[in-house]
Amino acid sequence: MIIPTEPIGSIPRPPALQQALSAHANGRLDDQELARFQQAAIADTMARLAELGCPVLVDGEQSKPSFLTYPLAGLAGLDPHGAVIPFADGHTRQLPRLTMGPFRYQAHAADYLRAAQRHTDRPVKQAVIAPSALSLLYPAEPIPAYTREEFLRDLADEAEADIRGCLDAGAHAVQLDFTEGRLSLKLDPSGGLLKDLVAVNNEVLGRFGRADRARLGVHTCPGGDQDSTHSLDVDYADLLPTLFELNVGNFYVQLAGEPDPERVLRVIAEHLRPDVRVFVGVTDPINPVVETAEEVRDRVLAAASHIPLDQLGTCDDCGFAPFADDTSTPREVAFAKIEARVRGTALAEVALS
Repeated sequence: MIIPTEPIGSIPRPPALQQALSAHANGRLDDQELARFQQAAIADTMARLAELGCPVLVDGEQSKPSFLTYPLAGLAGLDPHGAVIPFADGHTRQLPRLTMGPFRYQAHAADYLRAAQRHTDRPVKQAVIAPSALSLLYPAEPIPAYTREEFLRDLADEAEADIRGCLDAGAHAVQLDFTEGRLSLKLDPSGGLLKDLVAVNNEVLGRFGRADRARLGVHTCPGGDQDSTHSLDVDYADLLPTLFELNVGNFYVQLAGEPDPERVLRVIAEHLRPDVRVFVGVTDPINPVVETAEEVRDRVLAAASHIPLDQLGTCDDCGFAPFADDTSTPREVAFAKIEARVRGTALAEVALS
């Protein structure tokens, strides 16, 4: 009996890379030199994960500016003053706003994947931004000569290419980051915006066959940036029934940081389809306290009392540093939490055997 366990994505950048990013932003380091620091960080990240016994590796998003904006760097026709995302601690993140078309990705996730695969022969997972998040780039006022409908068609084509490129490059799994799903219910408690976002994603996901969708997954969380969240106060019971309408084979669900995880597990069990696997979060990147392997084991056992074992997996609640400038979680703490997840999942397997 094997319970699969996977990371979500980002891992805090090492100090040398953080310093290189600052120097690059100030014009004191060129692109080639920055890339050298990024590749060294990728190699170190993947070696550390392998040493911890992780069956599936990630590059830690060491060379992404953020989980959200990687396709946009260098894209013409962007105004930086787009939608603002407020976090509970008072800080904000701001999306850019599209001012012209056509919309085209400037970077593709498969390039990050291939760079990571050079450092290992183990399975590598690749995170991509959900097209629903990028759909928020289009402004409320129509763009002259580029309608929202045209933009959504271009976005769907670009998102499909981004996902398909990762599958073709041999990704173990491709995870769509859908943090805006829970946030949408804060913006529109009626659920209309959430249904629209799910429809945007399903337009893309419907282009893939059953075998491909078995390697696709969606990650949901209430945001995780600078040790704060943007929508933890939104009830999972309002999100999960619609979330499970997404046409993927895997769901990565933040759970360790929930105030009442047992209630969330009951909601998951009620709406779980027979053809999907749910990876439940068993470590909380927002909490600076490192979980013990035994605490993780107990969280897995609690999940196993609600979710069939052949549909259960474990993950971290969220990425540890989804934006490159997020230094709220020390790198060593992130690796310690990942080790607890791997060891605790193994202990749960023994207890359930």
